[in-house]
Amino acid sequence: MAEKFKSGFVNIFGAPNAGKSTLMNLLLGERLVITSPKVQTTRHRILGILSEPGYQVVFSDTPGIIEPKYKLHQKMMLQVKSALEDADVAILMHDISLPIEEFESIAASLKLKVPTLLLLNKTDALKDKNSVDGIIKAYKEKFPKWEALAISARNKINTEKIMPLVLELLPEGFAFYPDDSISDRSERFFVGEMIREQIYSLYDEEIPYHAAVLVQSFEEKTALNVIKVDIIVSRETQKMILLGKGGSMIKQLGINSRIAIEEWLKKKVHLELFVKVRPKWRDNDNYLKEYGYL
Repeated sequence: MAEKFKSGFVNIFGAPNAGKSTLMNLLLGERLVITSPKVQTTRHRILGILSEPGYQVVFSDTPGIIEPKYKLHQKMMLQVKSALEDADVAILMHDISLPIEEFESIAASLKLKVPTLLLLNKTDALKDKNSVDGIIKAYKEKFPKWEALAISARNKINTEKIMPLVLELLPEGFAFYPDDSISDRSERFFVGEMIREQIYSLYDEEIPYHAAVLVQSFEEKTALNVIKVDIIVSRETQKMILLGKGGSMIKQLGINSRIAIEEWLKKKVHLELFVKVRPKWRDNDNYLKEYGYL
């Protein structure tokens, strides 16, 4: 008798910088979502689709759970709420070196009602490697209904155990997407995300958090793609930092972004970047809608 097909939405939740995006890329086997050591890198809910004989898992990377300070943050937390509503399985990630009390407040806010896999991440950063078993035991005592696993997503420690646990929790069903689908997002969206990732990499302090990326045109030609992009910031001083002395920083941003985009698209790219100032865009509903934060 053939095994039943399994499918469902496996949505990943946790605090900022818990390693959610790194995990999703690892589980998908390709670099779909952007990552950064800086917090609040993920602003959108992004689906990643893994299709194999016998199952289809629709993973969801979600923004890190925060107390909203701007309308942008409110929009990000609405994406978390949406992911909570359609999850068949939840993966809850937490930095294993942080106090269990910090995790308890996040877990309480989510009110998860679906099968849950708790991943205690960043074991490689623990000073006392012998403490892992004790930490896992403490979490299992607090959350006895959940599977719990200590991992390092970045260093691929214990990560081979994740998919078998996910498939155990996954319900029977049917494929939601064609076998060759990898995401619900367009190439245009991912191009914008790659540029935003380079902003997080190149700039410090407030710049990444005040910057939005809007792909104004994406023209596919025979020899290359012509892409024009607006980078939005809140203040004129931020625009000057983005540009750099004599335009040196924006030039470097363009080079780094073009290399990343060409590698992903497997095609030559002509990239044009324009910096625009939109005061308080993070609190403006019209701007947020225009920049894709619905």
